[in-house]
Amino acid sequence: MAFSGDVRADEVRADEAQPEQVEPAKVVPEAEFRIESPIMQGAVVIGHAPQGTVRLVYDGQDLPLTADGRFVIGLHRDTGKEVTLTATLADGSTVEHVLAVTPREFNIQRVNGLPPKTVNMPPEMLEQRKAEVAEITAARATPSLDLFWTQPFIWPASGRISGIYGSQRIRNGVPGSPHYGVDIANKTGTPMVAPASGIVRVARSGFSLEGGLIIIDHGFNLYSSMLHLSRIDVKPGDVLMQGQQIGAIGSTGRATGPHLHWGLRWGNIHVDPTTLPGLPPLPGASAAIAAAQH
Repeated sequence: MAFSGDVRADEVRADEAQPEQVEPAKVVPEAEFRIESPIMQGAVVIGHAPQGTVRLVYDGQDLPLTADGRFVIGLHRDTGKEVTLTATLADGSTVEHVLAVTPREFNIQRVNGLPPKTVNMPPEMLEQRKAEVAEITAARATPSLDLFWTQPFIWPASGRISGIYGSQRIRNGVPGSPHYGVDIANKTGTPMVAPASGIVRVARSGFSLEGGLIIIDHGFNLYSSMLHLSRIDVKPGDVLMQGQQIGAIGSTGRATGPHLHWGLRWGNIHVDPTTLPGLPPLPGASAAIAAAQH
């Protein structure tokens, strides 16, 4: 792609015409990356690889590409100042692109004087948890190459934002896991829908922390997790359409009240659902989300 430089006419005397001088044209190479979304800690980043890319590598792993060169990656909550994408072109040459990552400030709360049982998981729950983690990990072991993630996502439920991505509590000096998702509070039984099309990988109740859980594979290693459900209306293997009702809000598992925890993962990285490109504002909650992203 090329564009013309600014045309500048030199000052001339009325009796001495001079030819118009044109600056040399500037050429923008086709071998360049195009990023479609903000680049910040915890973000879902979608972009286009350079034309003719046959291999794209990020953080030591090969990324799948759509037919027109689109890709998706996730940035961790604690990602550093920059990350690098490397594209190999058909002629064997490589193109590197450095993404400057915008830092975010997260809400950190310190709570002391709590009973030990509220800080540490009981031994019997630890054993149960090992099996649950293995089940969840296995469900995400083989991500699909479907393109469900390319459609703009929608909110899975309506309600009040009661928890934001990245916040963390330090109990009795022990850092807890950051809150990796967005919480939508509403009454038990409030319907919830698929935020984008996808394939159900997990759909069952009884998890010690998550309670009723649905995991949806949106393709290219991007997964939604819906936690604390009071009802589950789908089963593993179901192919969902965006907006399809899949369950209901609840307070199952480790929850202090009825709400939907919507988590999003790119591979093993927890990312912020509110950074999804094209996600519309949730009525009444946009101010809280905007504050959480800065």
